[in-house]
Amino acid sequence: MNLQQRSEELEIMDDLNISGDVVPQTLHELDVINRLLGGNQISLSAFRSVIKKGPVRSLVDLGCGSGDILIHMSRISPNTEFTGIDANKHIIDYASNHTRQFDTVHTVCENIFSDSFKERTYDVIHCCLFLHHFTKEELIQLFTQFKSQAQKAVIVNDLHRHFLAYHSIKWITRLFSKSYMVRNDAAVSVARGFKRKELEEILTAAGIGNYSLKWKWAFRWKLIIQISE
Repeated sequence: MNLQQRSEELEIMDDLNISGDVVPQTLHELDVINRLLGGNQISLSAFRSVIKKGPVRSLVDLGCGSGDILIHMSRISPNTEFTGIDANKHIIDYASNHTRQFDTVHTVCENIFSDSFKERTYDVIHCCLFLHHFTKEELIQLFTQFKSQAQKAVIVNDLHRHFLAYHSIKWITRLFSKSYMVRNDAAVSVARGFKRKELEEILTAAGIGNYSLKWKWAFRWKLIIQISE
């Protein structure tokens, strides 16, 4: 695998109609990976830094998966209304059931490129392991769109494309994963991840300059875009 450039290989999860037993198994395993490898803490620390500047009334998580991170966020900020969005109905069905005991967490099946989504606004937009699914041109469009949709901040938690990350996750999932989707998509996700310069070029093209971009273990980028002080 040549990791000099972002891969254009599609993931199984990119099929918005994927269904069956692989969906709950995959979402469960992704939750475990995010907890064990520190992915959750990256998003939660970013969220804490945003709410230090003032209360957050609403947050949307794009590509929400199981909704697990929204449960953790709701414990930090009980007065915030949380919305999880995914374009796959079967994923949303799982997320709705997974978050059903949390009154401030809601889930919606919607495509973020739809006109209906573009009309929505939130204090904070959060994306975890989501944006690497898109091309550079689509990301420029999305970040430009986020500037008008987010009232306070945009939080991004995504993958650093690196040979150690690629080969490590490939072997870890081969040994421990029971989901064929995780075994296939984990390494592909890393190959579709970002170098710092690539993210900076996308943000510049979208007209975004007020942001913090930091590398975090394990091979993640923590990006906070400040929309307003």
